[in-house]
Amino acid sequence: MNRSKQNRWLMRALGAAFVLAVAALVVWALRPQPIEVEVAEAAHGPFEQAVTDDGVTRVRERFVLSAPLSGQLERVEIHVGDRIDIDQVVAVLDPPAPVMLDVRTRDQLGARLRAAEAQRLRASAEVGRTEAAVAQAQSEAKRARSLAERGFISENALEQANLTLEGARMALEAARFAERAARYEEAQARSALSRVSPELLRPEASGAWELRSPVAGAVLRVMQENAGPIALGAPIMEIADTGNLEAVVDVLSQDSLLIRPGMSATLELGAGVEPIAARVRLVEPTAFTKVSALGVEEQRVNVLLDIADDAAREGSIGDGFRVEARIVVHRVEDALTVPVGALFRDGQRWSVFVVAGTGDDAEARMREVRIGRRNGVHAVVESGLQPGERVIVYPSDRLEDGSPVLPRPGSQPR
Repeated sequence: MNRSKQNRWLMRALGAAFVLAVAALVVWALRPQPIEVEVAEAAHGPFEQAVTDDGVTRVRERFVLSAPLSGQLERVEIHVGDRIDIDQVVAVLDPPAPVMLDVRTRDQLGARLRAAEAQRLRASAEVGRTEAAVAQAQSEAKRARSLAERGFISENALEQANLTLEGARMALEAARFAERAARYEEAQARSALSRVSPELLRPEASGAWELRSPVAGAVLRVMQENAGPIALGAPIMEIADTGNLEAVVDVLSQDSLLIRPGMSATLELGAGVEPIAARVRLVEPTAFTKVSALGVEEQRVNVLLDIADDAAREGSIGDGFRVEARIVVHRVEDALTVPVGALFRDGQRWSVFVVAGTGDDAEARMREVRIGRRNGVHAVVESGLQPGERVIVYPSDRLEDGSPVLPRPGSQPR
């Protein structure tokens, strides 16, 4: 009898165990499966925000040599790319025989000479003004270096003083170029008037005219190379100093609001070519409309960049080269950042999913964060996260607060 009772209890125990095992199996099968996710750590490091767009290089100053009067142009023996010196003969013009001109034409030639003289005086005054600006900038830079050595001013202030000095020197170079061009224009106007004004006639005015270059540089274009008749004012060639280059980059008008003169930049010319250092000189105050490749009208603003190294002097780039400019508008040496792919909107707030726990206990916890500046890769976290916390990158729609997650092995992008 006792043995029979024991068997019944044993059967009941086995049945209960079986039921519990089945129930446990059902619970395990129906439990939420962890979602595989990609994670990244919130970490301190340098952060840069930059504006990137395409542009072209161009010479800062160029001069178009034109015919001072109509005549017969001899064949031009100078070609594109040739280097020329100041006052070098670049073309020869055989003028027609002097003719009697009416009073109106004589007055026009006289007015042209007076305008050229005024332009030359203005250019000379500009040279004097820029020389004074260079002297003042040199004094300010010297004072800034002295103060920086004693720790009274920041490195940024010293850099700004040196930048002002460099800009003043470039302005002086441009002013001297303009003065040389103005003197050349005055000489050409005087020569043209001497053909009909005996009181200004020079001994050499009756023969061929030698057209000389007012500047040193390289020939960019030759508009008329073959011998033949040429009209008054017709362009003959374009000359420029190819070692004095700048870059012109058109950016979106909203991006231009972030750019200030003095900001550093880099110019990319293509794969396998070292980037070229540059610095913002001017943000033009006027926008223009440009149609994008997608047919969308955009308001763009030209930004002028001074090339800061010797790439132009070494001949590695020239006029009209395409570049991709990256202008740094904000930089922090030590900022707490997360990938922008981890951010999502929860109403009007920025939020992230933080991985809480480890192993089989890992789950996603939604947390509100305060975000500062962003670039195309990272965002600065002002509050809501601690260094070392793991956030989920590119969270799917399946994720909710408390969802179990399984971080992918090796998913720690920065």
